[in-house]
Amino acid sequence: MNDRTATATGVEMPAPKVRERTADGRSGLVMFGVAVVLVLVGVALAVWGISTGEGALLAVGLVAGGLIALLGLFLCLGLTVVAPNEARVVQFLGRYTGTVRTDGLRWVNPISTRSPVSTRIRNHETSVMKVNDAGGSPIEIAAVVVWQVQDTARAVFEVDDFVQFVSIQTEAAVRHIANNYPYDNHEAEGGLSLRDNADEITEKLSAEIADRVESAGVRIIESRLTHLAYASEIAQAMLQRQQAGAIVAARQRIVEGAVGMVDLALNRLAEEDVVELDEERKAAMVSNLLVVLCADRATQPVVNTGSLYS
Repeated sequence: MNDRTATATGVEMPAPKVRERTADGRSGLVMFGVAVVLVLVGVALAVWGISTGEGALLAVGLVAGGLIALLGLFLCLGLTVVAPNEARVVQFLGRYTGTVRTDGLRWVNPISTRSPVSTRIRNHETSVMKVNDAGGSPIEIAAVVVWQVQDTARAVFEVDDFVQFVSIQTEAAVRHIANNYPYDNHEAEGGLSLRDNADEITEKLSAEIADRVESAGVRIIESRLTHLAYASEIAQAMLQRQQAGAIVAARQRIVEGAVGMVDLALNRLAEEDVVELDEERKAAMVSNLLVVLCADRATQPVVNTGSLYS
């Protein structure tokens, strides 16, 4: 029998051997009332036996009253208080019998153990980790994950400490995601990168964390990257690379715009028959306009006082 399960993200985790079920609990107020009545009856019998003064009745009153009062006190041991967004995992002689999720005063088997488990929504933020991205560049990355205990039985019995388990598995998932994707996709078009595709990356991160902690009965609500940067040793070089890329992209936009403006100018001159230009003059005009439009500083105008060709 295969006791391991493979998830959609390729993470193979052991199949859980226990799942949560509802414990056979009763209303605590009712059982508290029964316990109080038994204690009062027991005390009354003991007092009655003492008041009779006769040996047989005294013994019966004390023994019966004591046993009934002890029974009432014993029933009080089964009372347990369950706070909102909290559960009690009940064990009887080491065997899991169920989970009490109904808040308020509840009553279960008095000799059972009841372990409290919080079902509140929690946050976990990883420390800033230095890892290598898919291209081998060292980067710094951190993430925050929002999670909640969904199956209290698995949280208690499948792992030693489910809080620490979530913390370690989250860091492992963040490292794995960072190793599989580049920080910035410079070469390939359409590929995912950590910086440019944050939404897609966090979806994959949430799915991988969910697969890793599912055996512990934990539900992942959301995860987000909170820190992403190049490591300090290559930050300056990568900044220069990004600046160079930005300059190239800006120049490309400028050239595209300048070509469009030159084409518009030549067409307007031809349509309105302002001046006739041969191919040589057109080439000179195109060159001058491109220099003016693409220059990174103000141009100095030159007034030609001669003819068109001199």
